[in-house]
Amino acid sequence: MVSDALGAMMMNGERGPAPRITLYTKTDCELCHTAKATLLALQPTLGFELDEIDITTDPALFDAFHVEIPVGYLDGRKLFKYRVDPIRLQRQLHRRGGWRIGRWFARV
Repeated sequence: MVSDALGAMMMNGERGPAPRITLYTKTDCELCHTAKATLLALQPTLGFELDEIDITTDPALFDAFHVEIPVGYLDGRKLFKYRVDPIRLQRQLHRRGGWRIGRWFARV
């Protein structure tokens, strides 16, 4: 069963909270700058929040990601590594949106 608030959001065409992409980078990384620029260009159209985390500020993050940056995560799942594919990003965000909406309904 759909709550009144969620039902009202759906009827008004509103979505749940904006998807949040976490981008792990470091300052001296040209691929990181390119990935961030691509994400910033796509952000107004695709409507996601972007968090950038510099892996050099945390030894554990540096150990985990120093070989594979930039790397982006959506909802805790790896979304891309090295380069952003705009078509794949749009597809993943669309799937994520459908998954969230699908959770609002009980199975019949």
